[in-house]
Amino acid sequence: MKEYYGNLENNGKNYLLAFSFNVMENIQEEYGSVEKWGQLCGGGDGVEPNIKALKFGFTEMINEGIDILNEENGEHNPPMTSRQVGRLLSDVGFDNAATALKDVVSDSTNTGADEKNA
Repeated sequence: MKEYYGNLENNGKNYLLAFSFNVMENIQEEYGSVEKWGQLCGGGDGVEPNIKALKFGFTEMINEGIDILNEENGEHNPPMTSRQVGRLLSDVGFDNAATALKDVVSDSTNTGADEKNA
């Protein structure tokens, strides 16, 4: 797995999304596995996505991004709360948030096996 960073933009501010081993560990701890969490977030077939699982994942990714930027830039920006992330996701809109989530998770876990076999 490579670390992949995505962005979520709202009102001129960019939020770094980092799907790292740290984030995966926290997701496993909370939901049992990344796969189970992904199924909850995916919804589909008339089943709506689990909003709590979505907010948890975004909160972990955004806060990992904040932590990375703090380390790189010598800053001390505070982490976001789940409620703050919920408001951010409401502002961004479900479709934009879902696309950002799908992109960052799939890009970070892509091993390139499909490209080799193409």
